[in-house]
This record gives sequence, C-alpha cells and structure tokens, in this order.
Amino acid sequence: MSGPHIIVFANEKGGTGKSTTAVHTAIALAAKGARVACFDLDHRQRTTGRYLDNRAETIRRKGVGLPMPRHATHDGESEDRFEEVWHALTTDTDFLIVDTPGRDDHFARTAATLSNTLVTPMNDSFVDFDLIGHVHPETFQVTRPSFYSELIWDARKQRARADGTTIDWVVLRNRLQHVEARNMRRVSDALGQLAKRVGFRIIPGLGERVIYRELFPQGLTMIDAREFGSMGLAHVAARQELREMMAGLQLPEPGTEQPRERTGVAA
Repeated sequence: MSGPHIIVFANEKGGTGKSTTAVHTAIALAAKGARVACFDLDHRQRTTGRYLDNRAETIRRKGVGLPMPRHATHDGESEDRFEEVWHALTTDTDFLIVDTPGRDDHFARTAATLSNTLVTPMNDSFVDFDLIGHVHPETFQVTRPSFYSELIWDARKQRARADGTTIDWVVLRNRLQHVEARNMRRVSDALGQLAKRVGFRIIPGLGERVIYRELFPQGLTMIDAREFGSMGLAHVAARQELREMMAGLQLPEPGTEQPRERTGVAA
C-alpha cells in the first residue's frame, strides 16, 4: 500500500465498544501477517493501551507467541507529541488503528480527517442513534442528521479536497440482540434512511457477550483460540461475529495498492 491504511474508531458516546472492536481488529490483522500499530488517543481511560499492555504481560508470563501490534498513547495535549507518535507509528506499517475518546476531542477530529476507514461503533438503540441522527418521536422516521454526522461530512470533504481520497465511513452495530425485536427493526430502518442521506455503510459488529469483558485482563482476543483450551458454543459464535465484522470492513490486503478516488457524498 502507498502508506498505511488508517482505521479510526470514533464515537463521542462512551460504552459503545470502541476499544474492544479496535483491539480485535488490530489483532485480527496482525494474525494475518500485517504490520499493525495502535494509537490510543484517550489518555484518561487508556483502554486500548491497557489492553495491549496486558497482552504483552501475558506473552512474557506464559512465554507464548501471540501477534502483537506496536502501540502508544497520546498525552491528550501536545500537538508535537501527536505528530511525533503519528509519524513513528505510520512508518513501516500496513495498518494504523486509532482509538479515540468517548467525547469531543481535537485530536480525534484530526485523526478522523486523516483516516481511510472511519468506524463509528454504536449500540443498537435510539440513545446511541441520536449521536448520528434524530428521529420523529412517533413515526421514528429520520428528521435530520446530527451535529456529529455534519462533522464527519466536513472531515470527508476536507480529505477529498486535500488528496482526492474518499473516507469510508462505517457504522458498526455492536451488541445486537440475538432475538428480533420491534426496537431492533426501527433502529435498522432509521439507520438505512440516514445512510442514504449522509453516505455511510452499516455492518454488524460484536454481540453482548461476557467473554469480551473477561478477555481484557490477559489482553486476549477471540483470535487467540489456542489460549482458551476447549471452546464452547458461545466462543465459536463470537469468533464468527469477528470474522463477519472483519469481512464487512472491506480492508485492503497488505501489499495491495490503496485506492485513491474522488467521489461525492450523498446529500
């Protein structure tokens, strides 16, 4: 690729699974042999940084060989530090995974503008949908995009003007219910309406499973099957969710040319 493919996980709401999906994406790519780096912009919670620190400790303690990305955490304040780390992590790298804070943040906006793939994880509810669009309280029809959608719109326009690159905006539906429900259908319909207006893709993410929370202390992911011993049906289902999520992201294979095309975004 002509430079690394930059994947930014961004959502100004907390608790949407940004860090879990960011780490799983990073490890899935590294397991395929890609050179992967991670940049955690949330210096307060530092979930991705801690996750990968735990992973490094597991590798050391157990003496096992696991795919391990390079990673760093920003200090949240310094432009010079941001540029220095960004340059270091994008050197000799196929993919840079960026995890952003669950709040409005200057550096998160900068990273979004620099991304090739922008992933917005959301839980399957109108509480989370409100970040990207507003609906009528009775019909649940989309009335208008939100401020955040307009922010991403502007970031995509800036990037297209700068180098002709189209940012692929992906809305990732995390914690989907396994049983069809009326609310699930309404959220799905609203997402479909909004996607046509502001130009994002919708893919399934990771379900609501205890296993994802249990993996954090050891820094493990569903990729690390041999560390589980005997896998139950829930683990098998979680691995399938991860495979479907990775396929949905439609990321380039390492060594292929990153497409550079100029296209418009639907109004």
